[in-house]
Amino acid sequence: MNIKTLIVGVAAATALGGAAYAVYTLGMQRGMGMAATPVTPTAAMASAPPTGSAPMSVAQGEEATRRHIASNIKAGDLDPVTGKRVLYYHDPMAPASKFDKPAKSPFMDMMLVPVYADLDADGSQVTVSPRTQQNLGVRTALVTEGVLAPQLSAVGNIAFNERDQATVQARATGFVERLHVRATLDRVAKGQPLAELYVPDWVAAQEEFLSVRRLQGTELATLVDGARQRMRQAGMSEAQIALVERSGQTQARFTLTAPIGGVVTELLAREGMTVTAGATLFRINGLATVWANAEVPESQAALLRVGAKVQARSTAAPGAVFEGKLQAVLPEVNATTRTLKARVELANPSGLLVPGLFVQMQFIDPRIDKALLIPTEAVIQTGKRSVVMLAEDNGRFVPVDVETGIESGGQTEIKRGLKPGQRVVVSSQFLIDSEASLKGVEARLNDTPAAGSKP
Repeated sequence: MNIKTLIVGVAAATALGGAAYAVYTLGMQRGMGMAATPVTPTAAMASAPPTGSAPMSVAQGEEATRRHIASNIKAGDLDPVTGKRVLYYHDPMAPASKFDKPAKSPFMDMMLVPVYADLDADGSQVTVSPRTQQNLGVRTALVTEGVLAPQLSAVGNIAFNERDQATVQARATGFVERLHVRATLDRVAKGQPLAELYVPDWVAAQEEFLSVRRLQGTELATLVDGARQRMRQAGMSEAQIALVERSGQTQARFTLTAPIGGVVTELLAREGMTVTAGATLFRINGLATVWANAEVPESQAALLRVGAKVQARSTAAPGAVFEGKLQAVLPEVNATTRTLKARVELANPSGLLVPGLFVQMQFIDPRIDKALLIPTEAVIQTGKRSVVMLAEDNGRFVPVDVETGIESGGQTEIKRGLKPGQRVVVSSQFLIDSEASLKGVEARLNDTPAAGSKP
């Protein structure tokens, strides 16, 4: 063997030895830094609350184990030096094996090291250095108390307000002599003439009333009241009866007038036709208020509350804002679009809103009660639960299950899981949550110590 070959061999052996030592050191550090799920090899461990963290180095852990042997401390007991409760003992090079008593490792020429109970009971807590946080762009936000004002936008179409509708019928059998309104959708004002009818049956009742009234004597007052009652039964209104009394002449013809202002939506009368008592001649819908039927996704139905204020705008009326309120959420879901229909009643004093128009609506519903609020981007939806990453001191992050409420304007209501003043992660939380999830899985896979094992 020449000198050159010998030097190469020595260099290779040195490199392999250094690599092996580096791997050993890395394993020791990872084993010591790995949090684990509290386990219960003894009754004392079952009642131990998580309070602290593991030793910082292997040397400190071995020194603590020797001290525990001398003081007869075992898993589940409180370490008087650290003030923390011991969960179990393990070899950092074989973290899957756990022991409930301090002793020498059966795997390596070293002492077992203790693992103390920590605030992170399920091993899901992670620690991120400030430099790493800066590289990841970790941002946090404060959990605050405030009033949430849900704002929901929707598109709707205008329809007649069916509660603002009037029907005009014939009160007696007669003939239509003249029509003042000849087409549907004609606008009419309250009290405007609609048609003139001739009713022959009213003539006899009116003549009887006038004849009895011309007679003198207080004993005829009962007959006068009876004749007036027969005119009412014939279908005459109080105004028509008063006209007969005032004029002293029979009124065989009378004029039908519009009871409300609006639009004639149904016209069933024509000049010259015969009508019977109770026949519908006109149907009128008012335009003072209209309905706007909005299609709202079912996922946003929780934001709808009857009585909420609504503002509507239409391209047919540029610059005009129509005020109204949510009248009802109809109990029906469109199976195709998965939307609910919200009925909004809008004031329409100028009559610009007519059926068929599309309007853009903004629901404004400020809540009175205060609630815990966090940015919506801080919430991680896993499908089964909602999670936020809670930022603690010294770069520690803990996943917390929360119960969310309504969301509006980039803010989400938190009903359970957080307290005012805490900080939550609003960026890079998915990376931290992934690390916490992997760490928790690793701890749960190794959560069964060799209870009672004697190394």
